[in-house]
Amino acid sequence: MGQIISKSVKKIVKEALASVDTISVQEAKALVDNERYQFVDVRELSEQQKVGVIPGATLSSRGMIEFHIDPDSPLHKADFAQEKTYIFYCASGARSALSALAAKDMGLSPVVNMAGGITEWIKNSGSITDR
Repeated sequence: MGQIISKSVKKIVKEALASVDTISVQEAKALVDNERYQFVDVRELSEQQKVGVIPGATLSSRGMIEFHIDPDSPLHKADFAQEKTYIFYCASGARSALSALAAKDMGLSPVVNMAGGITEWIKNSGSITDR
């Protein structure tokens, strides 16, 4: 007998989206050069290399985000120890919502999810740099 999955990924993402603030790509574009904001790219390395990243973004794949945020982790990234608003993004907005919720649950604040991810960013002529 197969496994019975009681909660779909669709439902988990929907719950995450309901639990974190979201900003549009247009709002995010206005903040890209503001040093009070830190963009966080949670896509996999291969995606970052293929598509590029938002200039100045902290790179932390979805699977490593908790380790990079935790100051007691040997993998901690100093970018997460600043008094900034963290703008999480991925390809379309689902993984970044999950990451933003995990960050919020860990006590990182404030955190927001960028709706539409890098896909919408590029469609709206957002700047991109090589990884």
